[in-house]
Amino acid sequence: MITEARRIDWGLQARRWGPTLLVLFAVISLTLLGLIVLYSAGRAEATGASTYMKKQAMWLVLAIGVFYFAYRLDLERLRPLAPWIAIVALLLLIAVLVPGIGRKVNGARRWIDLGPMNMQVSDFVKIALIFVLAHYLAANQRLLDTFKRGFLIPGILFGVVFVMILLQPDYGTALLCAIVGTCMLFLAGARMLYIIPSAIIGLFLFAVAIIHDPVRIRRIMAFMDVEGNKSDSAYQLWQGILAFGAGGLGGVGLGNGRQQMAFLPEAHTDFIFPIIGEELGFFFTIGVVLAFALIFVVVVWNLRRASNLFQFLLTIGALLLIILQALINFGVVTGLLPTKGMSLPFISYGGSNLLALAACVGIILNHFRLWALGPQQRACELEV
Repeated sequence: MITEARRIDWGLQARRWGPTLLVLFAVISLTLLGLIVLYSAGRAEATGASTYMKKQAMWLVLAIGVFYFAYRLDLERLRPLAPWIAIVALLLLIAVLVPGIGRKVNGARRWIDLGPMNMQVSDFVKIALIFVLAHYLAANQRLLDTFKRGFLIPGILFGVVFVMILLQPDYGTALLCAIVGTCMLFLAGARMLYIIPSAIIGLFLFAVAIIHDPVRIRRIMAFMDVEGNKSDSAYQLWQGILAFGAGGLGGVGLGNGRQQMAFLPEAHTDFIFPIIGEELGFFFTIGVVLAFALIFVVVVWNLRRASNLFQFLLTIGALLLIILQALINFGVVTGLLPTKGMSLPFISYGGSNLLALAACVGIILNHFRLWALGPQQRACELEV
């Protein structure tokens, strides 16, 4: 018979480690689903159906290592290195634009060729951005109501990242970094008097950049009339919508979908969600959405346990990088947003992005681990 003390102990353990297990459950479920769907999406490849799945599995092994490193890393002791992390991130953003170093694919120079692998620089710069910004805002917490310390300097931090990524060009990631940076600035306590006007100006300049980019403005026009451009600039979106419709509630069956058979471009990356909709149906697509919702709710609910502003901001920054990327992907493939190359976290094919997402999950659960410890245990943990 379980004693009352035992019941209390089990309840305490559930409160401490339950959030970690819930986040891990959602992430692992999404990742496994991604491997399964990638097998189906690779059926049109001459090298075999398992090509994408095998490559992604190899990346997953590295991602597990990155996750564990971020999970066990003493992030507080890493804070003095924030200026150097910012410098390295800036150098990477410059290097990727240099011919001979940066690799150009489909008109965009976003990758550095490392021989057996290509590194998409922006994926790692996003992690550096939230770390440096969280450190700065926490270190200047008492001065965040001033223009210089509370707006100008942090605005320059993510403003430079925004412009450099825009030059690649990668409009979606640039906008993602700007939104995450602005949210962190707002949550840290910066004055709305500075944030709102600058956000309006930033969106205006962003719109001007899109208008003067023939490729992007063509995507906008196609987005406004998908059916009228279904055989041209809106072909990819139209095929994605058809995939959702063909899947219905239960799907046509794994491996039985037609869209991945060269009908739907980028079926293994940006448009993998319609493949899930076609082959596995409505219930699985809703399950994917609910998995991301679970991650969001669990992390936000546990933010109240943050020991300091740095932990709070770094955790929310990592969460936003995951959730906003998912929301943008959902919006694009369902026709709610103009077409933009943004992969679906944990599911789409791509090594650099998977490593960056693993780092984000590691950061979140790193703080969950610290928050689950008592004050004395936490002090001992930080001293080791």
